[in-house]
Amino acid sequence: MANDTLEGNRLGAIPRQPLSPTGLVGAVEGTLADFLASQIAALDTVDPALGGFARTARDLVMAGGKRLRPTFAYWGWRGVAGPGASAEPLLPALGALELMHTFALVHDDLMDGSATRRGRPTAHRIFAARHGARFGDSAAILVGDLCLVWADQLLARTALPPVTLLEVRARYDRMRVEAVAGQYLDVLGETDPESWSVERALLVARHKTASYTVHRPLDYGLALAGVDDAEVAEAYRIYGTTVGEAFQLRDDLLGVYGDPAVTGKPAGDDLRTGKPTALLMLARRMATPAQLAELETAGIERKARIVTETGAPVRVEEMIRTRVTEGLTALASAPIDAEARAMLIELATVATQRPA
Repeated sequence: MANDTLEGNRLGAIPRQPLSPTGLVGAVEGTLADFLASQIAALDTVDPALGGFARTARDLVMAGGKRLRPTFAYWGWRGVAGPGASAEPLLPALGALELMHTFALVHDDLMDGSATRRGRPTAHRIFAARHGARFGDSAAILVGDLCLVWADQLLARTALPPVTLLEVRARYDRMRVEAVAGQYLDVLGETDPESWSVERALLVARHKTASYTVHRPLDYGLALAGVDDAEVAEAYRIYGTTVGEAFQLRDDLLGVYGDPAVTGKPAGDDLRTGKPTALLMLARRMATPAQLAELETAGIERKARIVTETGAPVRVEEMIRTRVTEGLTALASAPIDAEARAMLIELATVATQRPA
């Protein structure tokens, strides 16, 4: 009985919602809101404190964001499914990607010691304000874990043939493993940034960000369509990897020069934590001995100016342009729906030229 309660209404139907390309984000958020309401209600019956805990998790999931992962998955599906296919059965699978993303963000913020996300306190700060820092850290880990379990539960509600859903699940698992592997390398790099390199920073970007932000969501969309097309899969791989890396390189620039009022994150967070991003590794490689020495001791604002003076930001902008061009070239000849191709071209710009 207790297990039935904690699982929520698993057999309850997800309300059908109208879905069009322009209404995609609203439909995914509606699916998430309905699913999370049932989960909160189930936990409320066990203990009101659990319902409050789950509401905080829900608020983190629903706190906005670009919803890039479900968007890339949708267009990956649409590229082979065509304009006539109904996307409504996919909504649980698309929503699951946002729950997985919240898991990753909550744990990432905790590991980085970040104070804000999307202009709001991070999960560990929310809970620390209630019962202290240790409780905050523990509760944030549990929020992330809960979101990952919820992602599994929501994905399982996707109304697709079992064989198709099995393949979708295999790609979803690959995405999760790669995201964890990239995160591990990311925190490992922070322990010894002196011995890190641009190449290793790009390896982290490929696994931590490119894989689970662009490449695997596109691949996941392909599996949702039940299509096994090697030519499309290869085009998605090249586009996803290059645009995904460019997305992370833009993030590196925003991590140093982004406006907190726009990014929702503190200014110079990467400089404060010493995160060995590709930008900062390039700056170290291109710095004069005097600049290199000053990077060790300067304050955050001065460090940002030194990074600019090395020429590394200009080099990173070139790397972004090169990668986007490579991705769009791979997409140009892929046998996919014309509207999907146009939207993926637009998304490449949205993802890599964004202010936040």
